[in-house]
Formats: sequence, C-alpha cells, structure tokens
Amino acid sequence: MANRIITLCYRKVIDSTATKPWDKLVFEDSYNEFKMQAQLYNQGKKYRTFAELLQNEPNAEKLHYLVSAAVIGYLQQLNEIIPDILNNLGKHFLKFEKFQFEIINSDLQDKTKHQVAFNFYTPPLVWHDTIQNYLLVSEKETGAGEILTNLFQLQAYLNIHSIHSEV
Repeated sequence: MANRIITLCYRKVIDSTATKPWDKLVFEDSYNEFKMQAQLYNQGKKYRTFAELLQNEPNAEKLHYLVSAAVIGYLQQLNEIIPDILNNLGKHFLKFEKFQFEIINSDLQDKTKHQVAFNFYTPPLVWHDTIQNYLLVSEKETGAGEILTNLFQLQAYLNIHSIHSEV
C-alpha cells in the first residue's frame, strides 16, 4: 500500500487581540517596524494604510520582507515547533521547516488595525488515517520497526498544503 505523504500549512494570525506573550511581542515589534519602513514608501505622508501603500506605491510589496526582519528572531524561540497545534495528549509536536511572514493589514495611525501572519509549513508527514475530525500522522519512516504517531484535531487555519503518494 502506498503511503500518503502530506505537507501541512498552519496560518497563525496575530493582531491587537493577542493575549500570549510571544504573540504580543510579534505584534508590537512588527507594528513598530511597519511604521518605520513605511516611511520609505510614504515620503509625502499621503497614505495611511498598508492597502493604500500597496495600491499606490509599486515597491511597497517589499514591506512584507522588510518588516519580517523585526520578528524573525522570535521564530528561534519556537525551536522549529508550530505554536497552537497540540496532539491528543495536549503536547506540541508539529515541526516546521519553512515559513512565510506577511502583513495582512495595518494603519499608520491606528495600531488596532495592524494584523500579520506566519504561514508555517511542515516537513513531509505520513498520513495514516482520519478518525472523525482527527488526523493520525507520523514523521516519514526512516526504516523498519515501530512508527511513532500523533493524533490531532483539525482546526481553523490548518490546511493540507500538498499531498502525494509514495510506494
């Protein structure tokens, strides 16, 4: 039987309602960096929002990358473990091997409108089964013997990013 190999993507959205310390730090530092970097594309102070900058300034798309520099260090604190996703035993288990940072929305005069996201991508996982709204997965097999699995509930902002079969 062929293994179904999947890559998951978890989108962590962070905004002014953040309550966890890590999220609050990312929110504050990304907003401050956005305000600073946006000056480059808003020298006449004509625009107030990120959307206006994107619409009117051709290079404003670079703000995603420029602002990410202020928060990239926080990823090291995660030790390559995706936050918020717990297995059925209540433990963090899902690793990420790459990520993408993006600014969803922001306003230079209203901090409460600032919203960013990290998209975390897992290394390939073997998808063994689906039990109601739970997935049973394991890391890709490296040899014969016992396979350690994790059972976890599907939830908002968690997606099967890619799938393929492996014989």
